[in-house]
Amino acid sequence: MNRRRNAGIGLLAALLSGLLVYGLFQLQKLQVTRQETVEVVITKQFVEAGKRLTEEDVAYKRIPREGYEKEMLVDLKQAVGMDTVIPLGSNEPILGWKIDRYHLLPADSEATFQIPRDYIRSISNGIRAGDKVTLYLSGENEPSRRIFDSLVTVASVKSSSNVEIDNMKDPNLLSLAEGDKERMYASRRDANGMIEYINLNLTEQQWLQIDSYCKDGLHKLVIAYSPESLQLEEEDR
Repeated sequence: MNRRRNAGIGLLAALLSGLLVYGLFQLQKLQVTRQETVEVVITKQFVEAGKRLTEEDVAYKRIPREGYEKEMLVDLKQAVGMDTVIPLGSNEPILGWKIDRYHLLPADSEATFQIPRDYIRSISNGIRAGDKVTLYLSGENEPSRRIFDSLVTVASVKSSSNVEIDNMKDPNLLSLAEGDKERMYASRRDANGMIEYINLNLTEQQWLQIDSYCKDGLHKLVIAYSPESLQLEEEDR
């Protein structure tokens, strides 16, 4: 009886010892994994540009430490509630410059105004959402001139069917955010329609000035793309 009892105790001790060794091994393995990897925020599935991220869109994922970049987000709170500047792929680590809060919405001192078609003489075909543009005033019996010293941000440019103008295969915002001038140029050559409506982020004073000039029909706007758009984007980054 004692022999059987001692054998049982020995077996139990061996089992507990094995479990302890296994637990220590797993703990050490976890510590090594944490030392060699970094936990970053990723998208669970493909997310299109302009979408506001929710908790259902993002998750944590561990990646090798050597693959970590300082712009990668490491806290879900940094991503939730932000708007995507460019499309994000499934399981893609989110970089800070790829998202923005209220992207393309007006600043505190501004509002977004749709410019009436009869206020416009011409719009550069290459203008896209997110660009900076220069506004000129063209009159019938007087020299044309620039209205504002500062550049104006384009909130959106749309076709007659209310579809955002862009190259859908290679969105301009993607090239703009990455600072790739060649792709930015190429994307503007293959648009999905003609510009019919343009929305600009303007201060109240700027809008009132435009309206006072153009509502009588004697003056019209010429809206030109400014090459400073890309330079300003690079400075922000």
